[in-house]
Amino acid sequence: MAEFEFEHLIESIPDYPKPGVVFKDITPLLADPDGFAATIKNLADPYRNAGVTKVVGAEARGFMVGAPVARELHAGFVPARKPGKLPREVASEEYALEYGTDSLQVHVDAFGPGDKVLIVDDLVATGGTMVAMVKLIQKSGAELVGIACLMELEFFNPRDILAGVTDKELHSLVKVS
Repeated sequence: MAEFEFEHLIESIPDYPKPGVVFKDITPLLADPDGFAATIKNLADPYRNAGVTKVVGAEARGFMVGAPVARELHAGFVPARKPGKLPREVASEEYALEYGTDSLQVHVDAFGPGDKVLIVDDLVATGGTMVAMVKLIQKSGAELVGIACLMELEFFNPRDILAGVTDKELHSLVKVS
């Protein structure tokens, strides 16, 4: 597949969900068959020979890109959910928000020693959810093989934040400065 121009299928919505925020709407990209296929292929490509056994994505938009990347890599998919959404014993990791904290949970048996895990999300901004997923992987004894996202909001410096918890490089398809 040739190089794909993702930006024309990502809509900027000013003042959503609150004044001053410019929301990046990826639904036109996901609705476009060529755009969706290029997204999944380009997120998966750097990890095709990494032996990925599991892909983890945070709810809910991380599910939209993480699950197809897992399928593309012939790996399992692990949903990282908000508290109270998973029915069995969970591992939890809290992360900071602009005003307060939240947490992500995975089943305690979702991955462990011997697993090679790739984190996939739609967007990274302040890095909180990705840091939480990195820590969940580290606590499990699994190996983190990479971090990939469709869009990186560079002005939040997520690479610096992620460097505080892992030496894995962030792979992003679209950089917003």
